[in-house]
Amino acid sequence: MPISKYIKETMTSPGAGVIRKMFEEGIRLKKQYGEDKVFDFSLGNPDLDPPEEVSEEFARIAGSREKNFHGYMPNAGFTDAREAMARKTESEQSLPEGSMDFSCVVMSVGAAGALNSLFKAILNDGDEVIVPAPFFVEYRHYVHNYGGKLIEVPCKKDFSLDLEAIKSALTEKTAAVLINSPNNPTGRVYSQEEIKNLSFILKEHSKKCGREPYLICDEPYRAIVYDNVKVASSFAEYDSSVVVTSFAKNLSLPGERIGYVAVNPRCPDKDELIAACIFTTRVLGYVNAPALMQRVVAKTWASPVDYSLYEKRRNELMENLDAAGIEYTKPEGAFYLWCKVPDKFGDDDMAFCEHLKKHLILAAPGSGFGGKGYFRLAYCVSEKSIVDSKKAFVEAMKDL
Repeated sequence: MPISKYIKETMTSPGAGVIRKMFEEGIRLKKQYGEDKVFDFSLGNPDLDPPEEVSEEFARIAGSREKNFHGYMPNAGFTDAREAMARKTESEQSLPEGSMDFSCVVMSVGAAGALNSLFKAILNDGDEVIVPAPFFVEYRHYVHNYGGKLIEVPCKKDFSLDLEAIKSALTEKTAAVLINSPNNPTGRVYSQEEIKNLSFILKEHSKKCGREPYLICDEPYRAIVYDNVKVASSFAEYDSSVVVTSFAKNLSLPGERIGYVAVNPRCPDKDELIAACIFTTRVLGYVNAPALMQRVVAKTWASPVDYSLYEKRRNELMENLDAAGIEYTKPEGAFYLWCKVPDKFGDDDMAFCEHLKKHLILAAPGSGFGGKGYFRLAYCVSEKSIVDSKKAFVEAMKDL
């Protein structure tokens, strides 16, 4: 029997899985040329070790011999883990202590699992989700999974929100606006004023059409910011707001797949939305978030991490690009540089990434992120790799 037409077309499209393909290509090239000769900036795979506190708690919990320790729990997760995430969300969203409790939280299989559970819960066939472009590559698929349509709205030239463009894109079919701050791939952090104005637009829209879109904030990079930038609170501005996040980036646990959905306690349909996310967690086959990791993050979510190492690497990579003459946007958060393809290549980011590969530099083409003519460099790699890549970048530009 043939596979799904959509899956087949998507798998064979030029940008399909290009980041993972580059990552896997990097493994091959390292075997061929040596680890220190290949500069792989393709994948956002944190190279900082998890905090010692996390590793110690992991080892302690994994050694438990408590009866039924590895059994099922409620689909929403352990109550103490949900309570801990409520406390975390309160602190991040500048809410009064005690204003949230576990009933606002559903533990999830990473931020991706959180988004899929949430979209399954809120989308009807033909519903639309507005996203500022550029955006995380998988959003298109997550929305399509449940009969929705991703409406891509370009940001301004500085990659701040184009609020008028978002306003123009709103329709009676708009189920949600999805934002990612700090943004992957640009590193842009949306200001409190931007979120306030976006919230006003959504409130005015709901008065006109009778449907209040959710404001979904995908925030796995919230803790990784530079130059005293502060990530805005959506809960303070908009009642129907939802945070989805994980511990993949801030605690360097991407392979452990642990995250959660947190609904604003003032959301008018909070109880129904939470119940729906609990149900969709089950029927999508996740069943529940990993039990061991729920226990770990419940105890260690506030572990201190020195993100200045990422800032140092950011600055070193920017120096390399300056030396090579490559334009980029200075990131305010996350660990990516969003770079402009040289004029010689027009907006053909795929071709330029192939050119970089000839110099053993692996980058992610911007087309997959909804940003044709750009490419992304992930600097969550060793400092040595960044320093050693300078000559390769300079040679790649000389070789145009």
